[in-house]
Amino acid sequence: MLLGSYQLIQDDLSGFVRLTVLIAFALVTAVTVHEFSHALVANGLGDTTARRLGRLSINPLRHLDTGGTIMMLIAGFGWGKPVPVDPRQLSHGHTDMALVAAAGPLSNLITAFLLAIPFKVGLLIPTGLSLDRVAHVMTGGLSEGIGDILALVIFFNLLLGVFNLLPLAPLDGSRVFAGFIPKEHAAAYNKLQRSGPGLLVAIIMLDYALGFGILWSIIGPVVRVLTTAATGY
Repeated sequence: MLLGSYQLIQDDLSGFVRLTVLIAFALVTAVTVHEFSHALVANGLGDTTARRLGRLSINPLRHLDTGGTIMMLIAGFGWGKPVPVDPRQLSHGHTDMALVAAAGPLSNLITAFLLAIPFKVGLLIPTGLSLDRVAHVMTGGLSEGIGDILALVIFFNLLLGVFNLLPLAPLDGSRVFAGFIPKEHAAAYNKLQRSGPGLLVAIIMLDYALGFGILWSIIGPVVRVLTTAATGY
């Protein structure tokens, strides 16, 4: 994310600092909602592991992963600290694991749609946080400032939610999809998913080293559609 606006360091350092603080706030909010929801649903389905480890909390420090946070701040893609889940404590095995996995992304989407209500009903007008405006983030009036904050929080909640629904390990989508795999094919699916982390890292590196834009070409259209549906713009 910040890779695309590094020129601000020379052109407008204060603008870069404002943008960094806003992105950090939006990321922390999205990751906290995401991981807390995993813990909440797992606890509700009978697995107390996350609660015993202090993950059933809205304290961001409980959920932030250093490497994942840096990646999201710099590149726009990253992760939080995984919530531990013990399938043996869940009542319905793979089905409950799929529900726990789905809870994170769905909570991000719900949060985005709720925060977008002021835009939807016309109380706020989105200013559009494009690269030609990042230097002016939080420099307008109170209404524009609130709009800037909400716009970034909405964007990162949608981004985190859609990104994590990709059916590729270690993303939540791989576990959601696993809940629908017939038992006779589960072993083959799990074997296939072992290459998921390496493939995901390779795609991200190709995107940012060579500018392929593979990930954004997949999730970008979905994020745009959801943004329009949520805000009305």
